[in-house]
Amino acid sequence: TMSGEQEPRSYYVGVDVGTGSVRAALVDQRGVLLAFADQPIKRWEPQFNHHEQSSEDIWDACCVVTKKVVQGIDLNQIRGLGFDATCSLVVLDKRFRPLPVNHEGDSHRNVIMWLDHRAVSQVHRINETKHSVLQYVGGVMSVEMQAPKLLWLKENLRETCWDKAGHFFDLPDFLSWKATGVTARSLCSLVCKWTYSAEKGWDDSFWKMIGLEDFVADNYNKIGNQVLPPGTSLGSGLTPEAAKELGLRPGVPVAASLIDAHAGGLGVIGADVRGHGLICEGQPVTSRLAVICGTSSCHMGISKDPIFVPGVWGPYFSAMVPGFWLNEGGQSVTGKLIDHLVQGHPAFPELQAKATARCQSIYAYLNSHLDLIKKAEPVGFLTVDLHVWPDFHGNRSPLADLTLKGMVTGLKLSQDLDDLAILYLATVQAIAFGTRFIIEAMETAGHSISTLFLCGGLSKNPLFVQMHADITGMSVVLSQEVESVLVGAAILGACASGDFTSVQYYDKKYQVFLKLVEHQKEYSAIMSGD
Repeated sequence: TMSGEQEPRSYYVGVDVGTGSVRAALVDQRGVLLAFADQPIKRWEPQFNHHEQSSEDIWDACCVVTKKVVQGIDLNQIRGLGFDATCSLVVLDKRFRPLPVNHEGDSHRNVIMWLDHRAVSQVHRINETKHSVLQYVGGVMSVEMQAPKLLWLKENLRETCWDKAGHFFDLPDFLSWKATGVTARSLCSLVCKWTYSAEKGWDDSFWKMIGLEDFVADNYNKIGNQVLPPGTSLGSGLTPEAAKELGLRPGVPVAASLIDAHAGGLGVIGADVRGHGLICEGQPVTSRLAVICGTSSCHMGISKDPIFVPGVWGPYFSAMVPGFWLNEGGQSVTGKLIDHLVQGHPAFPELQAKATARCQSIYAYLNSHLDLIKKAEPVGFLTVDLHVWPDFHGNRSPLADLTLKGMVTGLKLSQDLDDLAILYLATVQAIAFGTRFIIEAMETAGHSISTLFLCGGLSKNPLFVQMHADITGMSVVLSQEVESVLVGAAILGACASGDFTSVQYYDKKYQVFLKLVEHQKEYSAIMSGD
């Protein structure tokens, strides 16, 4: 239209429920982010490896951030609402009221978080069945998926939770139900975390074999028997009640949801890279690996035909990009691991004070401190004799071994700020080596990957990005819109490393990295007397 005429703009709201906060964005039809808000959510850890949240608390936070981002906007111009969330398990009774997932009987805490590791013995038993559905989760199921958690509830909270339960939702599907009253599930959640098949549906024999025949008996009513592709409009949109709570008009279309990492993957993997002079221009979308780096990291690659990668989840048909098979690798803790090692170091109070004095984040301060202590060589060489194995919370991919622990070798008697900075660097490098390890497993199985597309909180850290470029030897593309999980906007530029002189150095460090886990397994064999 002519510049003088204003056509009415259309707006869309995206709500992203992460591990520690809920974020919302208002986006226009060009994908430009116009308003952003975030709100922390509560977490409980009643005992080691038990992590819980409250679906009421999460929904309240969704309402707070949605109201904020639509302030001052003509509500008639808001044309749609979409949710994504972590794949946590929400438990409700037959009247949709919260049920306790804990021994205390606190029904407010009715969510078992994705990173909860309570169901260890259950997942071992499920994996011992060698059932054919396990082929589609990398050969062995993760303790972080839903079947082991459901079995744990049946075995541990029979009276207070299991027998009263009417609905078990993946958190993204709980949110779309709360908004529309429609209990249909997203294909993304059920395929990726619940063993549903986009082609064959539920496998009765699997649920019977693991002792959850209850679901088969009532035609999967409690876990979902209406399954829709992500993005499908649900029912007649927002209910009057939900509209009032969110500060929107009733009837606004609401889409079937995505898992948060898959929303990020979708946001970056299809990015239009034309006209930016990027190396990946003109290469197929199947050569891209989307890496969503937050509290944990997910590595999303797609293929035309199914590829089975040991220790990597999938292949999942149409779970992220319609018509493509998805493989999903991951690292169970990344952002959380960096925080853990930095905050636990004796020099942390000094770091905090200095960063605050400079009005910098602790990581921006550490990055500049590393530049100060490096000599003539690149920063990466500061860790020539400090090596970290990053699996402090077990290994998700490609070893799929939740018994693995973290390792640090090369410790000295000093514990000053330099030591903290170098430990931080070694940890970031270890995470990048973990990514390289996953890529090699995917390529061995038949993927062909040439470019990393990074998004999520850690992609804002230049050291993290640089180390991924240097250690994988691949070009890294960052999105102009940092919140790719919320928007999936345009690509600004490639950060391909110029630091290739150090390739041999990183190859050597990678050899050490692989040795660390080999040695750890030897230690545990000695201790168990095998």
